[in-house]
Amino acid sequence: MNFHVYIPARYGASRLPGKPLLEFDGKPLVRHVWERAMASGAASVVIATDDTRIAAAARAFGASVEMTDPALPSGTDRIAAACAARGLAADAVVVNVQGDEPHMPSTVIEQVASVVAAGGCDMASVCEPLEDSQVFDTNVVKVVRDDDDRALYFSRAAIPWDRDRYARERTVGALDAYRRHVGIYGYRVGFLARFVSLPPARIEQLEALEQLRALAAGAVIRVPDAVAPCGRGVDTPADLERLRAG
Repeated sequence: MNFHVYIPARYGASRLPGKPLLEFDGKPLVRHVWERAMASGAASVVIATDDTRIAAAARAFGASVEMTDPALPSGTDRIAAACAARGLAADAVVVNVQGDEPHMPSTVIEQVASVVAAGGCDMASVCEPLEDSQVFDTNVVKVVRDDDDRALYFSRAAIPWDRDRYARERTVGALDAYRRHVGIYGYRVGFLARFVSLPPARIEQLEALEQLRALAAGAVIRVPDAVAPCGRGVDTPADLERLRAG
């Protein structure tokens, strides 16, 4: 199977400035992600960045880099611009691996590419079981799927909502009904180009979840369970310290 991995990496993260270059285990965060992607079997792995410091560090450890416009509003836009600059064909499969997911398994990257390549969807992602402490955590995105693993909705709220149990006990039902959405995406380049051309959807703006734009436009997003535990991304200084502590 032929697919490509693009890693968006931005220097100006509001909660953790310079995040891609912050180190643990003797390597910058973006290098950990790149190494996982390189082990996935991808035909190419490209770091798409708007910052010369990230570009210099990435080239120093051997990565392929595509510079993108700092004004681009999201990592998805950054990847779309990088794919266009590289001249990828409309039917090429691309996996968007976030630059702050240092524990993303190579097998999951390949899984997402395989789901796209198999057809029957516009986008692919994965999910995994939700921990009790994450149910009401608005930083943890939940997904509800149909019987064929197609996403029905994504939310920062606790979905599905166990109405009767919450009314009785002020808690939700069995955790096996819940899934944490993992922020990895696969698509063909043609769909990616169409996606970034769409205006933001109202539900996307309310939830601050970009994937809801695709659902609002009628796209099919297939979200199977991940074939391996994906770990948590790095969004805050506390996340980084947790990584450094092992």
